[in-house]
Amino acid sequence: MTILITGASGFVGGALAKCLFEQGRTIRTLGRTRPKVAVEFVQGSIDDRLVSRGALEGVDCVVHLAGRAHQLKDASEDPLESFRVANCKLSEALAAQAIDAGVRRFVFISSIGVNGAVTKDGQAFTALSEPEPHSPYARSKYEAEVALQALCRESSMELVVIRPPLVYGPGAPGNFASLMRWVGRGVPLPLGAIHNKRSLVGVDNLVDLIIRCIDHPAAANQVFLAGDGEDLSTTELLRQVSDAMARPGCLLPVPSSFLRLAANALGKKAMAQSLLDSLQVDISKARNLLGWEPPVSVKEGLRRCVRDSSV
Repeated sequence: MTILITGASGFVGGALAKCLFEQGRTIRTLGRTRPKVAVEFVQGSIDDRLVSRGALEGVDCVVHLAGRAHQLKDASEDPLESFRVANCKLSEALAAQAIDAGVRRFVFISSIGVNGAVTKDGQAFTALSEPEPHSPYARSKYEAEVALQALCRESSMELVVIRPPLVYGPGAPGNFASLMRWVGRGVPLPLGAIHNKRSLVGVDNLVDLIIRCIDHPAAANQVFLAGDGEDLSTTELLRQVSDAMARPGCLLPVPSSFLRLAANALGKKAMAQSLLDSLQVDISKARNLLGWEPPVSVKEGLRRCVRDSSV
């Protein structure tokens, strides 16, 4: 089996390519930047049809990770259209070419944002939850899912959609990297009294689920939510990061209601939402249908994150 990975120079794509390479799998990557793993590399953009057509030749499965990432601050004049081009239109074009090339399965890495931004009253999102994309990024991922499903219904190519929440691990970008730096520097954080529940997924667990979805017959034409199977409050997460670093954390017990008011006044509503609200994911579908269990605990995942990161 030949597996084509897009976005292999990125955080998750790089980890996936490394794991598959170590398993002795036949891998090809498509992108502008050569990944760190010494696999077959096709240099170019997905929107170059000649390049992508050549990259798809002889491929059995595509894992599509390339796209425009979520950003808390977006300087684009039309964020939704920018996300649509990168995450929906290019994904649809690549899938159409994959169908023409006889690719058997297309694994699309979406986002839990398709389900929504928050969960309430302990009601975790499931794969059957009604989509409520809450941002231009999430909307573009949802539109990509819909477009890919329509394409695959009219062909023999199987589609697998995976929606991960926040992904952490060595070299993780974004909010998690910022939390790591704050804790590592001993910065006092007013997050010592947060009682939310948030699902995360370690990069090793997400890669393991992706590989299961490449191979497992029952994954065909299904949507799966990814997660570690352990939900933490923001306070618990920061304490576990401190423990993994063997450094004393400095968490001040400021009420979440005060933090929310302050964040809204400063125009930081999205950041407050990610730190103060709950977002829980039910991974029972992957467990039951694929026999999948997250192989790495949160504690071990954070230990690896600290060990292999320069904080």
